[in-house]
Amino acid sequence: MKLLMFEHCSLCFRVRMIAAFKGIHLAEQVVEDDDSAAMTDLVGRRVIPILVLDDGTPMLESWDMVDYIDAIGTPVLTGRERPEIAALADRMLKITPFLTMPRYPLLPLPEFRTVAARDHFILRKRESYPDLTLLRARTRDYLAELGPVLDALDAEIDSPQAINGTLSRDDLRIVPLLRSAAVVEGLTMPRLVEGYFRNMMDRVGFRPLPRI
Repeated sequence: MKLLMFEHCSLCFRVRMIAAFKGIHLAEQVVEDDDSAAMTDLVGRRVIPILVLDDGTPMLESWDMVDYIDAIGTPVLTGRERPEIAALADRMLKITPFLTMPRYPLLPLPEFRTVAARDHFILRKRESYPDLTLLRARTRDYLAELGPVLDALDAEIDSPQAINGTLSRDDLRIVPLLRSAAVVEGLTMPRLVEGYFRNMMDRVGFRPLPRI
């Protein structure tokens, strides 16, 4: 199987996590941001991630990919899901893009290996985030908004091995978002969140993204 992805993409990391937990190799193809043809030639539109199955069939929707991979052999996502965790993930997603989007193009990521690819990302994001410099200048404000959400998450962590004690979809909801937020220099995670995040990253064998 092959995964078309961006290194900074949290949905892509969700799929990479389940493959790592299952011990299944995915051929990872990082698409440069301005290479829309790599996506449209496969599925007719610009979208990431794309999982290309061994028979050449492309699959969209990250949760469908997770379910497909987890169904190979013995499932590992056997734990319960909690609405409280999904709600916290939604709260994070209302804040973290304002911190991460202006930072991603400053990082040495493979999807920005050319100036054209980096500029393409910036131009695309200006539709939703017109002034990336201003967003970076408001880092302290957004971190202040994120802090209570992370504190609430801290109170929900059952174990550093799995947020609900046993691996579940909730781990694949939260860890990719923490990985994204961790690019922000100055972000301080509460103690249990930090321990959980570091342990989960060690378990899947990935390093955090650079901080800026």
